Formats: sequence, structure tokens, C-alpha cells
Amino acid sequence: MSNRRSNSTDNVNPHESVIPSSEEYFDRTMEQSVVAAVLQAAGPTRRQLLAGLGGAALVTLIGEVLPLDKLNAFAADPVGKPEKKDVVVGFIPITCGTPIIMAEPLGFYKKHGLNASVKRAAGWAMIRDWAVNKEVDAAHMLTPMPLAITLGAGSVPTPIYMPAVENINGQAITLHIKHKGVKTAADMKGFRFCVPFDFSMHNYLLRYFLAEGGVHPDKDVQIRVVPPPEMVANLKAGNVDGYLGPDPFNQRAVYENVGFIYKLSKEIWDRHPCCAFTVTKEFATTYPNTFLAMWRAIVDATHYASDPSHRKEIAAAIAPTNYLNQPVTVLEQVLTGTYADGLGAIKKEPNRIDFDPYPWHSMAIWIMTQMKRWGHLKGDVNYKAVAEQVYRAADCDRIAKELGYPTHQSTSMKHTIMGKVFDPDQADAYVKSFAIHSMA
Repeated sequence: MSNRRSNSTDNVNPHESVIPSSEEYFDRTMEQSVVAAVLQAAGPTRRQLLAGLGGAALVTLIGEVLPLDKLNAFAADPVGKPEKKDVVVGFIPITCGTPIIMAEPLGFYKKHGLNASVKRAAGWAMIRDWAVNKEVDAAHMLTPMPLAITLGAGSVPTPIYMPAVENINGQAITLHIKHKGVKTAADMKGFRFCVPFDFSMHNYLLRYFLAEGGVHPDKDVQIRVVPPPEMVANLKAGNVDGYLGPDPFNQRAVYENVGFIYKLSKEIWDRHPCCAFTVTKEFATTYPNTFLAMWRAIVDATHYASDPSHRKEIAAAIAPTNYLNQPVTVLEQVLTGTYADGLGAIKKEPNRIDFDPYPWHSMAIWIMTQMKRWGHLKGDVNYKAVAEQVYRAADCDRIAKELGYPTHQSTSMKHTIMGKVFDPDQADAYVKSFAIHSMA
């Protein structure tokens, strides 16, 4: 029972009329509601016994097993104050992490009650290790990573929540300028490619594209992992013929006259997920209010970034050395979709990159089908259960509704990848339908 109410009657004449404060009235109302609920739930005999105790005794008895002071605090402030305001979010310096990064300089973390700082990592393995070892409170990850880490693919199994997608689209196949004559995937046989991580949309989309063109990604080409900031240097040095990588490094290759943009990833799968905001399950359950505050900040920032009119402001905000360390003109070309392709043309693709926080379960299921296809997952997989555990779609919609943003009617949908429809309810059949896979 709240100490505030009992203390308020000290040294007061019981015969005087006392008008309770708003806090006292709130506490009293909460206690009365709990008592009424207990009596209503009890059977007739128990109800008589409980009522016979008297109001004060009954409240004391209930208070021994039900923390009324905590209920009062929660009801008075249902959002809840963050258990820790000072948080660190790990990120990779790419435009895919725009909402996580811009939320610091543009004030979205502060808006939602946090003193957050973003911490730059050199590569995705470092981000994974930071998250698992609790060196950061939350992390920017590739959308396949929380699935892989939760399932123990390539790491010790650690339950990870993916509350929100950061960006959709926003990648490209970039080739060395000497390959201007390449027209199809078949022309790429013998190429050396790099991708930012094994468990990445970049890897799975590149493999999908090559295989659809009759090129076996494990036999006809070489694919190796290179951290995004090192991709342009490897292209310039001739170590690779191309990459399916994140921006700004596709546009940076054009800026430095070493490469050209062969194909935007949206041409493979329009509105595909790329990067995401993640926390460990342990952090989410240990610091639930802090977790929710970060979640609100990210959803808020992601919707802000989805407005094309904000893109130039965002480019300037994330360009500095401590964030992306890139020329503003490069970032503007990526974020606005008006860009030089490296072949002498200026293209206009407003949806070259976009931002939508909703983590569709069907996206997770597609990713896991590709993990199975290429041998990253072994044995049977309950696709739906894992998707629901890791991708927090329904909860993301609750956050969106609370902030006044649109919500969704379902958590899964069919997706079209290179003209072929993926049905998340037929995942096993989908995996078996490919002529080219890890064992073929």
C-alpha cells in the first residue's frame, strides 16, 4: 500500500473534512479497484470471509502478495521511465543504419527520454560480438543476423529481438569500371565478389540473382566477406570484380571513378529489408522501459526518414566523421535517389532507399529459406515460430499506433523476388523448388 496516503493523515483532526490530493485520490481509487476485483473473483464463501476482514485489513493482505505501490506507479505513468537513460547503440557507418545514427544528432533519443550515444564498429562480426558480450545496449544489425544468432548459426545461440527494420532497398551490385560490357549474370562467371557478411541480405540477394541467371554462386564465382568501408579500396586495387554492398559505398565507387552501379537491389526485390534495430532478449526483459524508449525513438526516426523532404537534412546530419565520414553530395545522391550511375547517366529512383520499421514475419521466413538453401541452417526449421520470436511485428505496430503512425492488418504477406512469388506458408516447398542450391 502506498506510504503517501497513510502519511498524509498524520497530525490531522479526524473530525475535520480533508480534501485528498490528486495523488492520494489516485492511490485510493487504485486500491478500491484491486479490492473490488479480488472480491469479484472470489467464490461466495471466500467473498464473505474476505469482506469480513474490513477494507484496511484486506488491502494490507492483498499488498503482501500484490505490489500496489508498483501498480500505482505504472498506472500513473503507463509509459514508464527508462531504468537506465545512458545507453550505447552500436552501428556500422552505412546509410542502411540512418534512423539509428540520425536519432542522436537530430534528437530522437532525447525526445524519448534517453541519453544515447552511437558507437561505430569496423564490421558485422564486431557488432555481433558487442551485442552478445553486452558491450552495447542495442545494435544496428543486418536483418538475417538476429535470426542467425538466435539459432546459433555461426555463433553461440543468443536470443535476439528485432523490434524494427531500419531501411528497405538501399543496396546495389557495383562492378569495376572495366566491366562496362557486362549485361547478364552469365557474363559474371569467374568473377570475384565481396559481400559485407555471410548472414546478410547482400549475400542472399547476390546469390539469388546469380542463380536465377544460371550461375552457381559456390562454383562459378568467388564470394568473400569484406567490411563495407573496405569495399571501394578492394575494387580499386582489383582484388574483386564487384560487390553487392550497402550504400554509400556503391555511390562512393562512382564518386571515385572506379566502379559503376550495375543493378539496384530494388530491381531484384523491391522493398526488401536490409538493416535493423536489435537488442538481446536479456536486455529487453531486464530494462523493459529503456527498451521501449529506444524502440519508440527508432520507430519515430524511421518514419521521419521515410519522408523524402527530410533526406537532405539527414544527409548533412550523418555525414560527419563520427558517423558516416562521407561527402554530403554522396549521401544526398543515395538518400534522394537522384544519382550518377557511373556510366554517364543521371538516374532518378526516389525509392532507391526507403525507411519502414515494420518487421514482416514473411521477410524473416524468406531469409531462413535462403539460409537453408545455401547450407547456413541444418535440419528442420519451424519458420513461423522463429519469425514470431525474433521479428516483433505485432509489438512494432502497437508502438506505431501509440506514436500516431499507420499500422498493418497482418504480420505476413507474399513477396515477389525477380518475378517469382514467395508464399511464406509454403516455405519448405519453396526451398526444394530451386535447381541451384548448396548441394547442387
